[in-house]
Amino acid sequence: MISTAPRKIRKAVFPVAGLGTRFLPATKAVPKEMLTVVDKPVIQYAVEEAAEAGIEHFVFVTGRGKGTIEDHFDIAYELEATLKARGKTAEIAQLEATRPAAGAASFVRQQEPLGLGHAVWCARDIVGGEPFALALPDMLILSPRGCFAQMMDIYERHGGNIIAVEEVPHEHVNRYGVVALADDLGKGAHRISGMVEKPKIEDAPSNLIVSGRYILQPEIFAKLETQKPGAGGEIQLTDAMIELMAGQDFFSLRFEGTTYDCGDKIGFLAANVAVALARADIEPKFRPALEKLMLR
Repeated sequence: MISTAPRKIRKAVFPVAGLGTRFLPATKAVPKEMLTVVDKPVIQYAVEEAAEAGIEHFVFVTGRGKGTIEDHFDIAYELEATLKARGKTAEIAQLEATRPAAGAASFVRQQEPLGLGHAVWCARDIVGGEPFALALPDMLILSPRGCFAQMMDIYERHGGNIIAVEEVPHEHVNRYGVVALADDLGKGAHRISGMVEKPKIEDAPSNLIVSGRYILQPEIFAKLETQKPGAGGEIQLTDAMIELMAGQDFFSLRFEGTTYDCGDKIGFLAANVAVALARADIEPKFRPALEKLMLR
């Protein structure tokens, strides 16, 4: 008997080639994905979320000047030797926890800034003919159970392509990709009947926006191969998904959790506060300091 169960999601793609111009001068020499939220780089939160959901291979689409991302997920021999010599076992354990297993991380260059769709297409040979997860690392999602783990539940029930969505005020829909909903599948999931990238406010089919987490079938690469530039003159992933929707199922999930856009200064600052308040080792001292600051 041939199994009809969805194929396992083993790989996740992380587009990390962006220039981070909104954070200059900090990002002149430091990749924006390496800016820290409390004590971990933004990119690490996305990788840990994927690992929690059972992802086995992490594919980073990088660009020039992004070598520190590779170094972060590698062994730091001198540092670790010094820590061992000083008996810093807790610190060594922290470093080991951030490191994928040998051979479980791949890095590929996006030579030109041609858009998110182009960045995803650059990972095609590493992903191969498998369904895969896609995370936009700027979008840090805090939830008791990771967003990807919640999406895997829907994928195992329905297969197809899954997009995490969340509500925004209707007057902000022209900033995002927006979905139109069809059948209610329960547990926050819907079949998607349409998508549009940055619609006019009056034309938006809903106020549910694509929030930076996807599970996609490998046929998306063929659509991206021939995709013409869309909004902003870039290869838009949304446009390729709209084409793929003509022949494949797409589902949305209104996940449990809060998103912080760490590509934006206000979102980045809010993420630092939220993570600090959620940390049992930091919150008791941080909260009084924050309250004192707010009273000034």
